[in-house]
Amino acid sequence: MNKSFVKFITDFGPLLVFFSFYYKNEKNLIVAIPPFIVATLIAIIVVWILEKKIPMVPLLGGILITLFGGLTIYFDNPIFIYIKPTIINILFGLVLLVGKYFTNEPILKKMLGKSLPLTDEGWNILNLRWAYFFFSLALLNEIIWRTQSEEFWVNFKVWGILPLTIIFTALQISIINKYKLNE
Repeated sequence: MNKSFVKFITDFGPLLVFFSFYYKNEKNLIVAIPPFIVATLIAIIVVWILEKKIPMVPLLGGILITLFGGLTIYFDNPIFIYIKPTIINILFGLVLLVGKYFTNEPILKKMLGKSLPLTDEGWNILNLRWAYFFFSLALLNEIIWRTQSEEFWVNFKVWGILPLTIIFTALQISIINKYKLNE
């Protein structure tokens, strides 16, 4: 099976499962979360079987989905699943901001430096921009779930955050081009 197809399925399959259960069960978050957790765990296991390792972001996502989804089900309170994206984005932002002080270089450079040769200044700018982007997503998530309907929040989480991330990434091309190292 094609590796990129499997990656696509393991990345987006659990979301498809979530949406299927959410909309087939009268937009019931409590009904949609258990299959979402199971599908997420299956996706992580598939990645581990195929690659003999689990990348940090899907692993952290799986742990937090299981934790906050479990809390949502246990307490029958959706606030836990609502705040999960806020917490994830704050954690990512903090890792990017604080991680530099423990590794002596931007975390993004540690993650992408081999595939994207940039000057140190370029990495510092990108690292800072991504940290602020994650903090902005956390704030936006808080605004959305506190002011909009559950259905709006569910749809925004996929159809809003993903396009925002793609647009933000595209907007970084000028910085990448400006600070790219000539090999």
